[in-house]
Amino acid sequence: MKYYIIAGEASGDLHGSNLIKALRTEDTHAEIRFWGGDLMQRAGGTLVKHYKSLAFMGFLEVLLNLATIFKNIKFCKNDISDFKPDALIFIDYSGFNLRIAKWAKEQNFRTNYYISPQVWASRARRIKKIKRDIDAMYVILPFEKEFYEAHNFSVHFVGHPLLDAIANRTAADPLKFRKINELHLEKPIIALLPGSRKQEVQKMLNLMLSITHYFKDYQFVIAGAPSLEKDFYNTFLTLPNVAFVSNKTYDLLSVSHAALVTSGTATLETAMFNVPQVVCYKANWLSYHIAKRIITLEYISLVNLIMKKEVVKELIQNELSTNNLKLELEKILSEPHRSSQIAAYKLLKEKLGGTGASATAAKLIVQNTRDSGSLNSKSTS
Repeated sequence: MKYYIIAGEASGDLHGSNLIKALRTEDTHAEIRFWGGDLMQRAGGTLVKHYKSLAFMGFLEVLLNLATIFKNIKFCKNDISDFKPDALIFIDYSGFNLRIAKWAKEQNFRTNYYISPQVWASRARRIKKIKRDIDAMYVILPFEKEFYEAHNFSVHFVGHPLLDAIANRTAADPLKFRKINELHLEKPIIALLPGSRKQEVQKMLNLMLSITHYFKDYQFVIAGAPSLEKDFYNTFLTLPNVAFVSNKTYDLLSVSHAALVTSGTATLETAMFNVPQVVCYKANWLSYHIAKRIITLEYISLVNLIMKKEVVKELIQNELSTNNLKLELEKILSEPHRSSQIAAYKLLKEKLGGTGASATAAKLIVQNTRDSGSLNSKSTS
């Protein structure tokens, strides 16, 4: 069968690559065309658009790039029409994907959503569009299933794909990793995860780096995002005791003692490696105040949302200051805060279920597509 996958961010590329591998296991004749990145391309299939050309963060940035966004939407619709897939698979990236889903449903394409839009966080009215335009939803967070079922929409909880990505990785040798990346061989490492988009990295890194001189017994290491070139980070590497590792976040977390993390999937990844963390978030003034009016959540980090209590400290907007960062980092470097976070991480993992999210989602997508009778209705494969 033919599958068309749309992922618009680095995390979507990771989870999309594992989904592609699982789809090929379930359907050995799978023909796959996708929007994504290098990981998905290595997994097999035809890359249409790279996510690096799609990443616009915040309300203002989206407004400034509307012409490009609408051009991409038009191109995507034409490309899907030409390819005639048996199944469309959307991975997160809701602003773009929900627009395509509406059109695709009208064209009688079968629509699947893997990794739900965060309708539980804001603009819950979007669930009406999802119920109208999505044939099958595969969620990765336990509370998402509860949310959708409360809105009379049955979904599949498949577990979190991060567990697969971490379990399937080749673990780095700690000493070798330090030597290869020219890190201090003895100092404990504090990982800095400032995000994956230029706008957020520029906002976050200067603040994160403003506390390094208070912690001379530690080495700070910036986790470079795969979506950004190393040259972009050079201006942040002028301080002593600050190093850089590109596209090796999991290896870095595996040897880290603590972390400062920009809110997002990275907070959950950090928890999976049992690394105590402080969660950071700061947007431009307009984006923040718009978001504040539409987001109804008590917490912004996935760790706290899943646990339904404050496990990790969140420093948001004006609370994100040099002084507060210093105080909160000191706490997680000592007891009892350090042990408390690590103990909570154990319970977090239990709530997320076991490994196999990608395989479960792929099996259901293939099975549901075949059962729907869509095979050969759009393609002759």
